[in-house]
Amino acid sequence: GVSPFQVIYLHGLVRAADNTKMSKTKGNVVDPLDTVGEYGADSLRYSLVTGVTPGQDIPLNMEKIAANKAFANKLWNCCKFVTDNALKDAGEEELASLGVTGPMGKEEFENLALPERYIISKCHELVASVTSDIEKYQLGAAGSKIYEFLWDQYADWYIEISKTRLYEGFGGGGDDAKTARRVLVYILDTSMRLLHPYMPYVTEQLWHHLPRAPKTDDMAANALMLADWPQMDDNAPLVTDKDAIATFEVFQALTRSIRNARAEYNVEQGKKISATIVASGHLKEAIEAEVKSLVMLAKLDPEQVAVVESGSEEAKEVSAGDSAQLVVQDGVEAYLPLSGLIDVEKEKARLEKQSTKLFNLL
Repeated sequence: GVSPFQVIYLHGLVRAADNTKMSKTKGNVVDPLDTVGEYGADSLRYSLVTGVTPGQDIPLNMEKIAANKAFANKLWNCCKFVTDNALKDAGEEELASLGVTGPMGKEEFENLALPERYIISKCHELVASVTSDIEKYQLGAAGSKIYEFLWDQYADWYIEISKTRLYEGFGGGGDDAKTARRVLVYILDTSMRLLHPYMPYVTEQLWHHLPRAPKTDDMAANALMLADWPQMDDNAPLVTDKDAIATFEVFQALTRSIRNARAEYNVEQGKKISATIVASGHLKEAIEAEVKSLVMLAKLDPEQVAVVESGSEEAKEVSAGDSAQLVVQDGVEAYLPLSGLIDVEKEKARLEKQSTKLFNLL
């Protein structure tokens, strides 16, 4: 006879959240239908698959399922931003051209700005990593990587930066907006193809709201389930730029440093502050090119932001001033004038109050 299966994947036993065996006697049995009704089938499916660790059982934690429902909502919000905001000003011809028919080529990639080259490089690295993990049956690791990329990179960083390209109020519009729309759709489409085996229902539904290429003759329907995997040829790696990744990570570290300083000095959330960035070489050029992104992400005053060369007179002058110094890495620093960070009188009153409180405790 013919063997019914070529590969059999054995996973651990699904247990209760406290890792005990489910039992009607103990009353800790989780009804999957009730769970699907409360959290959705995709959230349960994703939790089970990503919870698989070879050689170990799977504790079914309701908090994890709830968190993965939030992830599905995050994906829905990302799609809503792309379709309802980014694409609202796109014409029919542009929309028709945005359908993803294959990986982005090297020529188009090299003409993109730093944030776009970064997010596409990270996406292409994700494709290679997820493909390798799935082929090795490392299903949990692959699913977790997609989650981290969509939430931490696409939603938290690129969608925010894309607003400086899309909206004229942030200095965007024109060709920059078209490029942002292309990258937003390309990344979201590619990510949903990767995520589809884990969350088939929500990804299929959302994919149909994106611009799509026409159905080919070999497809029974224009469906995500039948769409090509992002990397069909293992011998043709997707284009990436290691230098762009390293440079943008410096930009991310700079942004986080300024955000942390705002939090440490209790700067009001809506207040825009001044900043002088000291850098050299290609890092200075990269930061200068993305000043408007830095202004938006770190809530800086666009009229009071400067990027100066390391070792220059301007750098020496600002370092000697009354500023908070943030060392991002060797060769990249930020100076935030204290006058813009704190209200001296309020800070004195706060410290005196704190001092009195501590004295009374002695």
